[in-house]
Amino acid sequence: MTHKPVRKAVFPVAGLGTRFLPATKAMPKEMLTVVDKPLIQYAVEEALEAGIEQIIFVTGRGKSSLEDHFDISYELEATMRARGKSLAAIENIRQKPGSPVYVRQQEPLGLGHAVWCAREIVGDEPFAVLLPDELMVGAPNFLKQMVEAYAAVGGNIVGALEVPDEETDKYGVISPGRTDGRLTEVTALVEKPARGTAPSNLMIPGRYILQPEVMKVLDDPVTGAGGEIQLTDAMAQLIGRQPFHGYTFDGQRYDCGDKAGYIQANLALALARDDIGPAVRDFARKLLG
Repeated sequence: MTHKPVRKAVFPVAGLGTRFLPATKAMPKEMLTVVDKPLIQYAVEEALEAGIEQIIFVTGRGKSSLEDHFDISYELEATMRARGKSLAAIENIRQKPGSPVYVRQQEPLGLGHAVWCAREIVGDEPFAVLLPDELMVGAPNFLKQMVEAYAAVGGNIVGALEVPDEETDKYGVISPGRTDGRLTEVTALVEKPARGTAPSNLMIPGRYILQPEVMKVLDDPVTGAGGEIQLTDAMAQLIGRQPFHGYTFDGQRYDCGDKAGYIQANLALALARDDIGPAVRDFARKLLG
């Protein structure tokens, strides 16, 4: 059976980034850099490598630098050309005219509400959702692995990762059914279950492939955990009506919404580079004795 391809991806980037204040007072958290590239660029590159054709940013006030990042910078490029410097680091950032698309989330009402704000652009197509502060490193990347799984089973697919039992209360968690390799049937979803009550230790790490029917569920939202409109609650209503699976990532996750996770991502990705890895490794050895 041929499933309608996943051509569009939604990036909810309207958050205030309060956990990284004061750094995020005047700069979007998605523009925080891991080594020399902002988090949002890692996520966009992941989507493009997975075959996504249209990028949809759900933004808020104060996010203009994010929009500028994917645009042409005439002054910068002219100066670099005049000085004989390579533009390789920035030429691939810009997107073709008409993509990305920017829509506003005017109030911080939750992830479900942010995704719903993109409903007119998504239309009647399946779409991906990527949370940029979840940095996924793998080959092929996480979304590409999920798109390949979607081609086989269709329906809805959420990313899945095993976490320690004592951390399940921080995340949306999968209630599992049958497993087939890295695919796990999803029988229910629970958002931030009380400690000791989680149906599994499979959390959802910010990657989703969803059918457009989820937008109809979000048309009549119910306030969930934290007093917000939760995407997990809307997805849960599709279980039993459409195929629903979790896909366990073959790679490394860095939670860059957390300060320790952000530092770990910088260190890990710096060590993996040929140009700066040796110097960083020598410094780390000296620092740690």
